[in-house]
Amino acid sequence: MLGICGLSSYFFVVDEPVGRDARPADGVGAAAAPRDISSRAADPAPLTVKELFPAAKEVQVDADQSAYELLKTQESADCDLVAEGEIATVLADAGCSQFVRGTVRSPTGVYVATAGIVNLADEAGATSAREKIKTIVDAGEGRFRGLAAGRGTEAVTLASAQAGWHVRGHFLIYCVVAKADGKTIGTDDLFARQILSDMIEVYLRGKVLDKRAISASTPPGPSSPAQPG
Repeated sequence: MLGICGLSSYFFVVDEPVGRDARPADGVGAAAAPRDISSRAADPAPLTVKELFPAAKEVQVDADQSAYELLKTQESADCDLVAEGEIATVLADAGCSQFVRGTVRSPTGVYVATAGIVNLADEAGATSAREKIKTIVDAGEGRFRGLAAGRGTEAVTLASAQAGWHVRGHFLIYCVVAKADGKTIGTDDLFARQILSDMIEVYLRGKVLDKRAISASTPPGPSSPAQPG
């Protein structure tokens, strides 16, 4: 079962996807051979920008819907860039070796978001980090950092930006979302929740990491488009 945790309690959903059902990666089917991604020892290949964002200018979550515009990407071994405060300590303790993230603009242009994957040592550490981060965020002792990508994206770097996170294998997936005009996201803002679900559950977890979790020799199959948000 899937879930999203967030900086505000209304984004904290336990064991339940937000907005739309999570979808498997393209080509993941009953005949796919599983690949162990429970630890970096078993899955040593580092993340790359090409793996997370193969289309250089967009992120296509749903083939039937408008894509998110991809504004900027970053790949780094400096894990302090991902988060600040106690969250940065938790990620270091969990063996963070690198991360890849990208900043996108929503199809309407109203929201900007930074979404990425952090490479941790093992699944146990990733799961423990997920649980600790909720406590840290509730206490105001740390936050995930957004990646500015030029004029009109500065709001994603502010403390008022909202965030969600989840795990898959030895990876921690996160997303930070904000309104481009810097206005506060309200508790009834379903569009912001949808963006968190799109980036974390459907795209990074349900496409990118599920694709990593099958054998490279498995032939690709037909894609299963998600419902429109």
